[in-house]
Amino acid sequence: QVQLVESGGGSVQPGGSLRLSCAVSGRTVSSRTVGWFRQSLGQEREFVAAVMFISTLTYYSDSVKGRFTLSLDNYKNTMDLQMNNLKPEDTAVYYCVAGNYYSRSADDYEYWGQGTQVTVGS
Repeated sequence: QVQLVESGGGSVQPGGSLRLSCAVSGRTVSSRTVGWFRQSLGQEREFVAAVMFISTLTYYSDSVKGRFTLSLDNYKNTMDLQMNNLKPEDTAVYYCVAGNYYSRSADDYEYWGQGTQVTVGS
């Protein structure tokens, strides 16, 4: 079992920044892949970024590459998503996820956080 507790999020003007954090706990955390998905109203869940605990290889979607940075603290088992130059299309509920391997499909992640709202608007 893996537990995911998110913090951060909120509202920001376009071009602004926000930071999301996710505390990961439970069994076999070090063998997991963790990351973020997001879901905007009426849309499917979309891959944002992911990192493998064991290798720290990091993956980003094309829509956030260069603007978002995912960082991992292996000792604290926390994962942060620094989001810069935010755009209105980044508005969504962001979910912290954990799975057994890297994938860009939401179906491949077994564990999900409760979600946190990010709103980018003027």
